[in-house]
Amino acid sequence: MAKELWKGNEAIAEAAIRGGCELFFGYPITPQNEIPEYMSLRLPQVGGCFLQSESEVAAINMVYGAAGTGTRVMTSSSSPGISLKAEGISYIAAAELPCVIVNIVRGGPGLGGIQPAQSDYFQACKGGGHGDYRLIVLAPSSVQEAVDMVQEAFELADYYRNPVMILGDGMLGQMMEAAEFKPIEKRELPEKCWVTDGTKGRRKPNIINTLYIDPEECEQLNSHLFTKYKEIEKNEVRYEKYNMDDPEIVFIAYGTTARIVKSVINILKNEGINAGLIRPINIWPYPYQVISDAAKLPGVKVFLTVEMSMGQMVEDVERAVKGVKPVHFYGRTGGMVPALKDIIEEVKKILGGIR
Repeated sequence: MAKELWKGNEAIAEAAIRGGCELFFGYPITPQNEIPEYMSLRLPQVGGCFLQSESEVAAINMVYGAAGTGTRVMTSSSSPGISLKAEGISYIAAAELPCVIVNIVRGGPGLGGIQPAQSDYFQACKGGGHGDYRLIVLAPSSVQEAVDMVQEAFELADYYRNPVMILGDGMLGQMMEAAEFKPIEKRELPEKCWVTDGTKGRRKPNIINTLYIDPEECEQLNSHLFTKYKEIEKNEVRYEKYNMDDPEIVFIAYGTTARIVKSVINILKNEGINAGLIRPINIWPYPYQVISDAAKLPGVKVFLTVEMSMGQMVEDVERAVKGVKPVHFYGRTGGMVPALKDIIEEVKKILGGIR
């Protein structure tokens, strides 16, 4: 199948349909508006349903209801909109319902601006809503990767009965790149014996519930969920290593920022500085062990985390490194994108202080 030029948001929407999405509920907010716009046109063409809700709160509760029927369902938004959906996301996680949530991150905090950012890392990976729960979080760095990940997200959601988030940014959503819609590897999915699609006289009614008045029952739910999360951590850690043959400085970056870092690495190589990159592809579960192993390499002097935030991923890098090597941070925020020359200057300043 030939590659075609696609805008990021529209490619995400088309990938969702090819991944089996039948229902979409959402509310407009930039810079992700092309997703619901595209869905409003395409979903009815393939027998699905698009509905623009009266609010983000309504949208996520529609997802909750639709997911309970076992139908593949998706919603999308940008930063403040995801905040409004947070209560519903917690409900969906507690009820163990599969769905896909796309966040095309904008600058913040507050209403912020429509430019790209990565400042929703805490929200996505540390539980933006209440209670003990986890989302599987995928962070594509290109339109092609977004196409592949969105389709896989539905497989992951069904396999683990868990909401999956695609965490992109305004740059990914608005850029145009060549992409190919190729078949993804399908999982052997468990039967959806929990769905609320009518008993048809064959079974007792299924009940979907997240209210447990008895604290022992509520604790049992949490224990069950975290047993599942441990299984996800065991099976679904994914990362990319770039130029990791004997680097003296190791970058940690994800999403579109990692692409900028790769260019920095290539420039530094021509200047006699060997740098490498570990890119978390799934930012939950996180590749702690991979980073920890890199910290033990004799040639590695320092780590540098680069983000479009004030350093939300730094604590995870520090947790992985465990004090074996120093961890530094360089970032831009509020919609500003790190520039090559500024990252290079930061590298030279850091290495100049330890060589």
